[in-house]
Amino acid sequence: MEQMQFTAIVLMTLLTLKLLLLPVRAMQNVVVNRSRWLFVASMVILILQFLLQYTFHLRAMGVTQAVMLNLVMFVPAAWLMTLAIFCLQRQGLINSLDRWLGPVTWVVVISLLGGAVLISGKPLLSDTPEMRWAEIISSICFAAMLCYFAWRHLRNLRAMRQSLQNYYDRDMDYMLSWMRWGVIILPIMGLMVPVLIFVPNILLAIFAMMLFGGIFYLVDCFCIYVASSAPAKVREAEENEQQEEQEKVADQVQESACMNPTTLQRVGHAVERWKGNGGHLQGGLKLPNAASAIGVPQYLLSNWLRQQNLKYNEWITDLRIEEAKRMLTEHPDWSNEAVALHCGFTDRSYFQRKFKEKIGLSPSDFIGLHSA
Repeated sequence: MEQMQFTAIVLMTLLTLKLLLLPVRAMQNVVVNRSRWLFVASMVILILQFLLQYTFHLRAMGVTQAVMLNLVMFVPAAWLMTLAIFCLQRQGLINSLDRWLGPVTWVVVISLLGGAVLISGKPLLSDTPEMRWAEIISSICFAAMLCYFAWRHLRNLRAMRQSLQNYYDRDMDYMLSWMRWGVIILPIMGLMVPVLIFVPNILLAIFAMMLFGGIFYLVDCFCIYVASSAPAKVREAEENEQQEEQEKVADQVQESACMNPTTLQRVGHAVERWKGNGGHLQGGLKLPNAASAIGVPQYLLSNWLRQQNLKYNEWITDLRIEEAKRMLTEHPDWSNEAVALHCGFTDRSYFQRKFKEKIGLSPSDFIGLHSA
């Protein structure tokens, strides 16, 4: 067990160094830098937790003593790690409940553990029934905190995905896949704490490996994410949403006016003219550029798409797939790369993946079916 604790100390130290040595270009983003320091603070707490376990041999003293330290240290560490992700998701805006729920939960845990010591009249590191019950209740509070954070995480992630889908002409979900896994990893970390009260050392080792793997995954993916262009792309999409709303307010247009059948019909006619001229075949076509080319305000195009339950990237992709079907039928000798380029897809592999996803056949199978 001490070897595992020592391994944890080394792993957390290396992850902290990786966070501290992120490229300077990434640190120029204020939001990213703030998230980085929140992650560093959580790693320092975890290093301290495993160092205390290793130094004082708490697991050898008993399960209760080890779990007590886990609760005291895991609550702030998990809270800071969650805030780091929230900071990225909301461009640095963190609401009061998210900001204070961690400290309040930590105070509740400390109070429960302290109350158990007072009631039992035994020293802090004594294994008493009162302390075990205090740890169980504290673990439930910790798990509840992380389940709430997972719910908030999911809502933030849904808003980010919507912004990306309504701005870019291709699927950008791949940038957020690590955050989706974070929704699962963080509650599991919380649920491990009450389970650890009862499990023997062999199962404890399995849970510990899962914990280490989850923390490594989150920190490593965070570093890759912030060092890429992904944060700038997300920020651009979210800022566009705000500008769209400001444009609508500036024009003093009510939602009912945007959904007026006459208005929607006018937008539809403009879209058909634009499609007839092949406007949808331009590569890298973002929503504002499409609205400008169509000749309608962006908020009207967004409302027109919303009325049809469509996301912008899904709509553009469907139009391009229809054109691709026509080109593959008329020009079966064309390469997939040539078809992708003509239809506005940025690369061949993305075109092939989306074509099979929409049609159920690869482009070559589609050609074979229609040439038979």
